[in-house]
Amino acid sequence: MPAKILVVDDEPDIEPLIRQKFRKKIRCKEFQFIFACNGVDALDKLQADSDIDMVLTDINMPQMDGLALLMKLAADYPAIKTVILSAYGDMNNIRAAMNLGAFDFLTKPIDFQDLEITTYKTLNHVQQIKQALTQENYLKRLEAENLRLSTELDITRRLQQMLLPTETELRQIQGLDIAGYMQPADEVGGDYYDVLQHNGRVKIGIGDITGHGLASGVLMLMVQTAVRTLLVNNETNTVNFFSTLNQTIYHNLQRMRCDKNLSLVLIDYHQGTLTVSGQHEQMIVLRSEGRIERIDTIDLGFPIGLAEAIADFVAEATVKLYPGDGVVLYTDGITEAEDINGVQYGLERLCQVLSNNWHKSACEIKQAVIDQVWQHIGNQKVHDDITLLILKQQ
Repeated sequence: MPAKILVVDDEPDIEPLIRQKFRKKIRCKEFQFIFACNGVDALDKLQADSDIDMVLTDINMPQMDGLALLMKLAADYPAIKTVILSAYGDMNNIRAAMNLGAFDFLTKPIDFQDLEITTYKTLNHVQQIKQALTQENYLKRLEAENLRLSTELDITRRLQQMLLPTETELRQIQGLDIAGYMQPADEVGGDYYDVLQHNGRVKIGIGDITGHGLASGVLMLMVQTAVRTLLVNNETNTVNFFSTLNQTIYHNLQRMRCDKNLSLVLIDYHQGTLTVSGQHEQMIVLRSEGRIERIDTIDLGFPIGLAEAIADFVAEATVKLYPGDGVVLYTDGITEAEDINGVQYGLERLCQVLSNNWHKSACEIKQAVIDQVWQHIGNQKVHDDITLLILKQQ
């Protein structure tokens, strides 16, 4: 695309003279010249063509002279640079023009070699300005987009935190001492946990959505809403519960064109008996004396949202809790947390700290685990959400 140069001069011979001197550059489309006879005509040309790069203007012209044009250009077209033409020795007008923002000046009669050098210098400066403005506009757009995304993430994060069970709610559940912890790797996490009570029954859930960030956070909110809706509508059949939940999430993910899914285990608690269903990490059962049992949930379900129908994969396991017994649910953000050498925290270490602290309250046990996990991580970047749920039979 040729550089566009607006020449403003009331002398009729200036146009053919410039076209003749720059004919090769015009022919090869390096330069394109537009001509105006005074400042008013020049402003009309500028309004009609927003791609003009440079203005070459005489000072002494009728209707609007070059100095008045310079003031309008500085105010309305800051990216366009102006070179003025003035009579030799007219230092007062030249000084005034430079003070008004002219980029350079030439004297008449025109030295066309000097004009060519000055034109290249001016166009090079204009190109630098355009690049800077483009970068500035890009940075402004990027800043605005980051602000928008940050706002969306903050809203989603706040919604997530608001929907987590409160300590007051957990204390109201009879028969269980419960403590929960969730720390997202980003501002919005992809982990899910909830403890819900309805009609004398308690439903406990924990899940891990693939990835994290805004989409995972929104999916977490969908799961929480769907689980609560099914519970308050008295859906007690495990297969129906999981099938309906899965279809809801699956079809929403299809609509979103999102390839995420989640592992999810749900526990029904009633008078010391746990009914476990769904596929997630191993569930840790601790007996009152600190003895540990592990329940593999791989055959109790199927990832939610991965396929439309999962009824054939849903199964149940039952665990009886006696006073002092309990279960621990967690996401892989704990077991796969790495230290500075890339060594994972691991399930064995988790079981050991649980066994060592099982005589304490659920809140104290939770804190002992979390403290050790963060000590293991040290100053390393956290790559996954960290979620832990302690349930202890009273």
